[in-house]
Amino acid sequence: MKRFFIAALLLLLVGLVVAGIVGFNFMRDKAIADYFANMPRPLVTVSTQEVKETSWTPELEALGTVNANQGVNLTVETTGIVKDILFKANEKVQAGQILVQLDDAVERADLEAGRATAANNQLVLNRALELQQRGVGSQSTLDEARAAASASEAQVNRLQAILDQKQLKAPFSGTVGIPRVDDGQFLQPGTTVVTLQDLDTMRVDFTLPEQQLADLKIGQAIRLGPRDTQLSFTGKVTGIDPRVDPSSRLVSVRGEVSNPDGRLTPGQFVQVRVLLDEQPNVIAVGQTAVVTSLYGDYAYVVRPAAEAKQPAEQKPEGATAPATDAPKADEAKQPDLVAVQVFVQTGKRSEGSIEVVSGLKAGDIVVTAGQNRLSNGAPVKIDNTITLNEGGVAQ
Repeated sequence: MKRFFIAALLLLLVGLVVAGIVGFNFMRDKAIADYFANMPRPLVTVSTQEVKETSWTPELEALGTVNANQGVNLTVETTGIVKDILFKANEKVQAGQILVQLDDAVERADLEAGRATAANNQLVLNRALELQQRGVGSQSTLDEARAAASASEAQVNRLQAILDQKQLKAPFSGTVGIPRVDDGQFLQPGTTVVTLQDLDTMRVDFTLPEQQLADLKIGQAIRLGPRDTQLSFTGKVTGIDPRVDPSSRLVSVRGEVSNPDGRLTPGQFVQVRVLLDEQPNVIAVGQTAVVTSLYGDYAYVVRPAAEAKQPAEQKPEGATAPATDAPKADEAKQPDLVAVQVFVQTGKRSEGSIEVVSGLKAGDIVVTAGQNRLSNGAPVKIDNTITLNEGGVAQ
């Protein structure tokens, strides 16, 4: 009997200990859950921009390559030994200027002999014409003299053309490169002597998606430069390929730009912007305000917390709220401003701005920096002292 009483007492003590442990854990978990449920969300500092209607000139963005409007590798037409190199590297030359002179002593001697023969044949022709006018010359003699004079004149022209081939002349005005031959070097036809580039006017070749083909037209203004922040060169569209490349779905476009200072170099990589027609009443924001995701493009709009929260449950007619001067605990912790995620549809881009076709309206305050720490309904604090430069870097 005594042993039974002791066992029952021990069992009761164990039950009380287990119940205490279970109760303690339950109360601890409930306290933790209540703490996190009532803990206010931290404020996120963001930079913002007010959405306004504006008139702007949208642009088509592309990458291009600069080439000289005229550029050739000059070669000789005939064999010969280089006698004189009459230019220096990077020298500006005029059209028709002699650049290289080949040895032409033999050709000059042949030309002098041909001219002497032509002069003699011309004298024979003149005598034959005189005798024919007197009536003592035959027609056949006159025909032979005329044929000989014509043949000798043609021979002189041929020898002159051969002599001219001994000179390499600039076909147009431009800038020559580094000489690729030396004095005394024997050249074969087709040997490249130097490159000639017209650097005063340059052309830029670039491609655009086929969806933008309808926006292109001859004469549109373009801007270009080595980077987005240095689009200091202006020109115009001079050619649009009427055929879309079926493999890349891109259309080739060519522009022409003036290069009086020679700052653009053939083969240089450039950023190109094609200016479209000006559009009025456009909703546009900075490109940093729009976030791209798998679900679509969206932006965060800053709104008062009272407008962003869900509407309260409707009360029956005649019911009145209890009179109290103290706000509820939840309302006292409600932040002043919150960020609301809004999905948008975008359009064209221009100089760091992007057109918003739908989703935003004039007067909205959109977040332009700090979105990576935001979620829908997050409390925010606006600080526009930190701005982004054109490259998207805080300054």
